[in-house]
Amino acid sequence: MPEVRRLVDPYVSEGILLDKATVTLYEDIQEFWVAERDEDARVVGCGALHVMWEDLAEVRTLATDPVVKGTGIGHQVLGKLLQTARWLGVRKVFCLTFEVDFFSKHGFVEIGETPVDGDVYSELLRSYDEGVAEFLGLERVKPNTLGNSRMLLHL
Repeated sequence: MPEVRRLVDPYVSEGILLDKATVTLYEDIQEFWVAERDEDARVVGCGALHVMWEDLAEVRTLATDPVVKGTGIGHQVLGKLLQTARWLGVRKVFCLTFEVDFFSKHGFVEIGETPVDGDVYSELLRSYDEGVAEFLGLERVKPNTLGNSRMLLHL
């Protein structure tokens, strides 16, 4: 997890990714995939898939090392996350991002409203997870998400 923290921190300082406590990263470790460089096993990419409901998951904390920018590592990590979603039976994948063009290349489209029915919405309101609150567009998280685009992919 220290390597994931190393990748994420520069994006947090630029306001591109939301900050997460290190303890939260450790709590979510089973959700992460990482990409390692062949020659030295250095972690150069990461991303997490967080299942939110029976058929809904969120891509979180997708980051690459600037030294590999433009080499396709981010696309490969996202591909692995989407493969995992399919394997789990998830049919909708959400992300909250500034990187609209990147996610559009994978079939994500911008959305306005929360794409779940009222019963699921009510259940998701019970979650303490900040990412779920972001997905629901709750007022308490809006200052942290201003300018981000809500995107959805149907698998």
